Amino acid sequence: MHDSYIITDVGSTTTKAILIGPRNGEYRLLGRGEASTTVEKPYEDVTVGVLNAIARLSAATGEDLARAVTSKNGQRRYRYLSTSSAGGGLQVLVLGLTSRVTAESAARAALGGGAIILNVIASDDGRQSFAKIDAIRNSRPDMVLISGGLDGGNIDFVLELCDILNAANPMPRFGRDYKIPVIYAGNRAASALVIDTLSDRYDVTVVPNLRPTFDREELLPARNAIHELFMSHVMKQAPGYETLSAWVDGDILPTPAAVGSIMEAAALRKKANVLGVDIGGATTDVFSVIEGMFFRSVSANMGMSYSAGNVLVESGIDKVVRWLPFHLPQNEVADRILTKLINPTSLPEDHLDLCIEQALATEALRLSFDQHRQVATTLPRRAGSLETRLFTRSEGVAASGPVKALDMGDIDLIIGSGGALSHAPRRSQAALMMLNAFLPEGISSFAVDSIFMMPHLGVLARIDPDAALSVLDKDCLVPLGPVIAPQGTGVSGGPGVSVRAIHQGATRSIQVQAGDIGVLPLPRGANARIQVECHGSFHISSSSRAEFKAEGGEVGIIIDARGRPLVLRQDPEERVAEARKWVQQAGMTGGQDK
Repeated sequence: MHDSYIITDVGSTTTKAILIGPRNGEYRLLGRGEASTTVEKPYEDVTVGVLNAIARLSAATGEDLARAVTSKNGQRRYRYLSTSSAGGGLQVLVLGLTSRVTAESAARAALGGGAIILNVIASDDGRQSFAKIDAIRNSRPDMVLISGGLDGGNIDFVLELCDILNAANPMPRFGRDYKIPVIYAGNRAASALVIDTLSDRYDVTVVPNLRPTFDREELLPARNAIHELFMSHVMKQAPGYETLSAWVDGDILPTPAAVGSIMEAAALRKKANVLGVDIGGATTDVFSVIEGMFFRSVSANMGMSYSAGNVLVESGIDKVVRWLPFHLPQNEVADRILTKLINPTSLPEDHLDLCIEQALATEALRLSFDQHRQVATTLPRRAGSLETRLFTRSEGVAASGPVKALDMGDIDLIIGSGGALSHAPRRSQAALMMLNAFLPEGISSFAVDSIFMMPHLGVLARIDPDAALSVLDKDCLVPLGPVIAPQGTGVSGGPGVSVRAIHQGATRSIQVQAGDIGVLPLPRGANARIQVECHGSFHISSSSRAEFKAEGGEVGIIIDARGRPLVLRQDPEERVAEARKWVQQAGMTGGQDK
């Protein structure tokens, strides 16, 4: 085995450090520590928080790890890696020709590169030039990504975007004495003119066209350029990052990009379609890997502390209270949520606060997932006449819209991360939030990130994927159990789903009525053959029967016989009784205290 790894994730509020190394012939998590991030005043030096976190890691492991990080004598036992989302993460401004084509592809490239998109400016977005200039001027980006036209198409619109960017002349978020990096990933025929137009004010990098033809995307070169410029330009401007960059044995990755890396690695290794979510205080990131295609979305104002009020506004109080298993006036629920804005880092003080927080988290997850569905699309087959005139010299091709790539019936594994899910007092509570927010269909599995370790493993996966995946399976992911969720509806209280689990020659069974949730115990690590029989109009992949092998989890085998689509009660009394029933059913037999 190779050296051990010290890995930090420099978050917006907390810096987390972990130690990964060999134990009994395999890589495992050996210790962890955390401290407050120090990118802002009074410290304005990110390395202070990093060393504080590593000091606590040293106390937990009994080794002087700070010296290992800062020393460059070539005799270190440890390799040091890091990710970062401090200071709001990597913030990118996107410019493209049309909202539906190149600007949309550029947004996907930026999101996949770990960026938060400040704005998308397109030639056809309906805004006047002065409004676009004003939006760009007020954005203060770390980086600009320009996509423009298919190869061989019109270059006039690309140059118009460059002129608008020059007229706006935005200031960088960090520092004032350097040129904002601009990545040009458009029509290659315009590359020289783009450099000539922008190079006086911006540091221009040209990469291959991310949309060379209407039905083909090549996002990887743009994503790689984002990572390189993040290190060479943006990180050097943030306080203390130049020193941190000298310490690390590799690139500092944006935290979301690192999470995406481990998601992709896990999907590839497991040969599975994976959906993952990271719900934070200010934002919620959703990732999916579908048939090898990677998608990421950022819901920038969907979080559980700084953005709690926005979740309430976007969802509406009616949708939040529908998940509460008790009666409470709506204004009191809203008051408790908005109080979180006064002290964003506070934790629930009682059972009522906890239930309200979990109801709000369910809505934040649901809204973020709805936004992700709009991102997780494949390309349209052919261009319409407008796009053809803009991009190529041919006309008259029939249009077809993007095809949605995310079908919940195809998802094999759903991973939840973030405080609301990872630190729920009972694992069954995390399972119920994910069940209500994502509404899985067919047969899948749930897991949660135990201690926010996925960013660390993502940067490790870049240099040692075997070590990263070993720790992911053994120390990071906590399996909650397989999930059976048939489509269709049934008569409430009538026959729903029958499930049998055969483990080591013994058979356990459960019959779940329509409208109910059931949990059949199957211990973590236990392998069983599971037989499913659907009743009435329920079905799984158009069949009334299914059989599969699965491994147990902290909750057990979760059976959701509430039907798809899920229809909730409108009467307040019935709504509360239904929510209380589901809470009891979800935690009755399988939910284990952490």
